Amino acid sequence: MSAYCHILVGLDLTEESRIVLQKATELGKNFNASITAAHILEPLAFAYGGDMPIDLTEAQAAMEEQATLRLAKLCEEFDIHQDRQIVTLGQPASELHEIAEKHDVDLIVVGSHGKHGLAMLFSSTAKGVVAGAKCDVLAVRV
Repeated sequence: MSAYCHILVGLDLTEESRIVLQKATELGKNFNASITAAHILEPLAFAYGGDMPIDLTEAQAAMEEQATLRLAKLCEEFDIHQDRQIVTLGQPASELHEIAEKHDVDLIVVGSHGKHGLAMLFSSTAKGVVAGAKCDVLAVRV
């Protein structure tokens, strides 16, 4: 196995994120790799109430601010510097692919919720990350 130099950790900011980040930081220490933590928010679409569109820009901004604070708090526990924390909008799998390419990542670590049955081996996000990644992917069962 070749050494990993830069590990990207995709986090959904649930309680299980701590498990995923713990696994990634252990790998990072073993390989002396840098760690980048990312949380991808799916954008709120414009909602329509009758004939009046509702602009959700403020709600989206508040969600981004909350996610940034939650990610920072989690990353602080694992000594991941603020310049290695990313909160962005988009579809999680494709955004993780983009971040990985942009930052020369050679391993993406994501959580995979243990569902029952072989058909549900990976969550849809983990499946999407594996399917389109140009680097190795580790799905941590949570």
